[in-house]
Amino acid sequence: MTLTKESFHRVPPPASEVAKADMDCTGEKEEALGQSVLRTGAVVPGKRAVGRLVMHSMVMFGREFCYAVEAAFVTPVLLSVGLPKNLYSLVWLISPILGFVLQPVVGSASDHCTCSWGRRRPYILGLGILMLVGMALYLNGDVMISAFIDENEKRRTWAIVITMLGVVLFDFAADFIDCPIKAYLFDVCCHQDKEKGLHYHALFTGLGGALGYLTGAMDWGQTVLGYSLASEFQVIFLFAALVFIICLTMHLCSIPEVPLRYKNEEAKFLLEVTEPHKYNSTEEEIKNGYLKSTCTEIKAAAKPGKCTVVSQDQRQMTLKSLLKTLSSMPSHYRCLCVSHLFGWMAFLSNMLFFTDFMGQVVYQGNPYAPHNSTLYLSYKAGVEMGCWGLCINAISSSVYSYVQKVLLPYIGLKGLYFIGYLLFGLGTGLIGLFPNVYSTLALCSLFGVMSSTLYTVPFHLIAEYHREEETLKLQDGEQAGEHGRGKGIDCAALTCMVQLAQIILGVGLGLLVSVAGSAVTVISASTVALVGCCFVAFCVRYVE
Repeated sequence: MTLTKESFHRVPPPASEVAKADMDCTGEKEEALGQSVLRTGAVVPGKRAVGRLVMHSMVMFGREFCYAVEAAFVTPVLLSVGLPKNLYSLVWLISPILGFVLQPVVGSASDHCTCSWGRRRPYILGLGILMLVGMALYLNGDVMISAFIDENEKRRTWAIVITMLGVVLFDFAADFIDCPIKAYLFDVCCHQDKEKGLHYHALFTGLGGALGYLTGAMDWGQTVLGYSLASEFQVIFLFAALVFIICLTMHLCSIPEVPLRYKNEEAKFLLEVTEPHKYNSTEEEIKNGYLKSTCTEIKAAAKPGKCTVVSQDQRQMTLKSLLKTLSSMPSHYRCLCVSHLFGWMAFLSNMLFFTDFMGQVVYQGNPYAPHNSTLYLSYKAGVEMGCWGLCINAISSSVYSYVQKVLLPYIGLKGLYFIGYLLFGLGTGLIGLFPNVYSTLALCSLFGVMSSTLYTVPFHLIAEYHREEETLKLQDGEQAGEHGRGKGIDCAALTCMVQLAQIILGVGLGLLVSVAGSAVTVISASTVALVGCCFVAFCVRYVE
């Protein structure tokens, strides 16, 4: 059955038909429709339970756990399969280049997906599966190839190819998945729950990273599992895959989504049905049967299970039109993206080389010395101590995510953004000027302040910008959300800055380190963070 204008204006049905329609509309969609619809069509999600928000945030725990495993093991794995040094930069550049090009496409596609399961969850599930496949390839690639190929040279070549493919695939999916996760949170939560959700995301990101680093620091080769499986890499994969699957399942089952077509037609129906009845409240109209009696008709029109596009403009969405959309973003969105780029350039330039800095500068070791020499053992001890510093960073990120909730009413988003960049810039500067073991470990806690800031404040500002735009549209009598960009593409634009930062650092910082040494990484991180601090203070727009 299709929706017609006459069906909206018909006489209210009998109570028996209302009850029957009410039974047809139960289940996940009824829970997802626990929201108010404003008179102009803006759908405002209802209040979510804390347990639901925690379940939604668990995917960040699993994602960061796998990230920590990669940070701890990817270099030893690449060295063990014999990857040439001149291919290292290629491994780290392929994924961010792909992400920078394709991230907006995925964000826009998720904005327009009309799958009956929702707009974001199909993409999150697909990217989660790609993460598992990539992690399986780079942790088990050597063992897999050894089972099929006996010739040493050929086996080595294929092991390098499979391991590189796994690293690129994992980084690609792990970077991409953040965009639909954030958009999913914004779609299904009211403004207050978006704030809570972002803080929970930062909390579980830190906890997942800390547990991942601790798991990587353990010697699994001497355990029962280590003896049972081929190597400790297989044990680590077993733990990481199990943790991620559990966290991903909890996330996908946390909060139901309203399919895009269903949501649009429900909003249009409410607009039409209220006009001839003198603007009764939505609750009264539901009680009178106008909504419940047509719920089955809306469901019939939505064709569950097909991911189709809902308008001609959306069917014609191409990369060219997408780039045009990005270029037409308001100036305050572009300024936010630039500040996010500064933040991630500073953060990554420190984090990517931190363990090497600890080994070469703080412990005065040499990674190229003979493996039984004092210099090499000093370098190895510094790398291990650097891992503990990264663990401190992850824990402080979780703690600061709660401190942010306390500080927000007093200093606002601008204060949080400014403090995050300032403390990180001062901390890395002090580490570079006074490279001491204990002071460096203490200052690692400031890395967590920056990490928590980057994962929460910019996305909080995106939510504020969209809330302001929708309010202005309501005042002008327009239907909110019908025109303009979706939240998915704006989150994708922010996430693209992470990939762009990786590309810039991969091209420039590696050369700088080879010329000036590892000490330059923390000094450059401090400089970029302080420049970003000024940009955050004077160029980023904050909604009052």
